[in-house]
Amino acid sequence: MLAKIKQTVAFLESKLPEIPAVGIILGTGLGDLANQITDKIELPYETIPNFPVSTVEGHSGKLIVGKLGQRKVLAMQGRFHFYEGYSMQEVTFPVRVMAALGINTLLLSNAAGGMHPDFEIGDLMLIRDHINLFPEHPLRGKNSESLGTRFPDMSEAYSKTLREKAKKIAQDNHIKLQEGVYVGTQGPTFETPAEYAYFRIIGGDAVGMSTVPEVIVARHAGLHCFAISIITDLGVLGKIVEVTHEEVQQIANNVQPLMTLLMKELVADL
Repeated sequence: MLAKIKQTVAFLESKLPEIPAVGIILGTGLGDLANQITDKIELPYETIPNFPVSTVEGHSGKLIVGKLGQRKVLAMQGRFHFYEGYSMQEVTFPVRVMAALGINTLLLSNAAGGMHPDFEIGDLMLIRDHINLFPEHPLRGKNSESLGTRFPDMSEAYSKTLREKAKKIAQDNHIKLQEGVYVGTQGPTFETPAEYAYFRIIGGDAVGMSTVPEVIVARHAGLHCFAISIITDLGVLGKIVEVTHEEVQQIANNVQPLMTLLMKELVADL
């Protein structure tokens, strides 16, 4: 993996005139934030050595470097998931590359199902913490000290400083912002009512199929992390209805302007 990281980093350094300090990973239906990036260079994933390719609708599959507002960012328009058949090393490989390029802050977004009774469809939820229920850990296997310590601390996986900044931005812009614990699961099925109830019992406020492996690897590499979910369906007793991926995408698209505003203001404040 170290050789692959070096090869990919060398390729990107040859293509990009400047490497930003801020990385962004955009998930289901949230790729339009990339349209706000100006002066950009776009590299399709299939042109980047060792990069996986997105196979999920709503994930376009491009690495973008440019300006979000006045700040330079490196954005992934589309991510990779364990349920697609990729290994955890492949899912998190782009995070390794970002860290090796010199990124020090990683912002992530996703679509999630809400279990908190106060949540509504279309809410934005700031991720305060997570519960990892993936069947394989992304740091499983021999550890390379050049990538991070064998036993990384996860007491503040999601930066409290960045969360406080986001809360202030939301307040100033009259954006409703929830906060909670994200449960990461393998997927690709949506949850059963009993699973929603179980996730709520163990302390979850929202559930999704991404983000957790990426954050674990980012923290292993010493990056500061910030993540936000769009609540696209509800797993609250009495409010559970049949849901499709297309509906999830549509709801995420509807809420994108608020998430985009919050992300842009946060990047500007870094």
